Amino acid sequence: MQKFVAEFFGTFVLVLGGCGSAVLAAAFPQLGIGFAGVALAFGLTVLVMAFAVGHISGGHFNPAVTVGVMIGGRFPASLVVPYIVSQLLGAVAAAAVLYLIASGKADFDVAASGFAANGYGEHSPGGFNLLSGMISETVLSAVFLIVIMGATDKRAPAGFAPIAIGLALTLIHLVSIPVTNTSVNPARSTGVALFQGGWALSQLWMFWLMPIIGGAIGGAIYRFLLEKAE
Repeated sequence: MQKFVAEFFGTFVLVLGGCGSAVLAAAFPQLGIGFAGVALAFGLTVLVMAFAVGHISGGHFNPAVTVGVMIGGRFPASLVVPYIVSQLLGAVAAAAVLYLIASGKADFDVAASGFAANGYGEHSPGGFNLLSGMISETVLSAVFLIVIMGATDKRAPAGFAPIAIGLALTLIHLVSIPVTNTSVNPARSTGVALFQGGWALSQLWMFWLMPIIGGAIGGAIYRFLLEKAE
């Protein structure tokens, strides 16, 4: 149960911190933090929560990571579904809190704002099409898993994994916010999509399928090509 609570709480903070920075602070008049600030917020949330509860659950906070480390031989298949359920509940709870905060602004419109939802085509921040989004989400999810697997390898320097993983997520956001608003995390996408509704829900399939495929590819690449045989 401690593992599931840790995954719930870690995902809650990830969505509240990352998506909250996008909804509340990214375009704040004159002093908004912009794409770079949002990217840093996502990276920092993973870094701090990996230090805070990673020793309890492994610090996945992301269904694509859970599937990827399972494919990579580092996680039991029997815990995949409970972990993903815990992550989804944490993401939805965070989105609900964010909605309550954001709705306190007089002119807030959750549908018009986008609510930090992920999208492609006309809902891509940079107008990128579905194929661009699919490639971006798949490749960057695979890269993220390779970093996670490598940083937590027994041969890696001890104690630095959360820093490497947090910085990797920051870099991923810096690259791909203009393409899809960066998912690489189906739970993060689902939480805000439920409140945005409409187009976010209709496009949500891609932000489940591609990150999980990418995570599985990354886990397999590290396991079979990079990990040292015992």
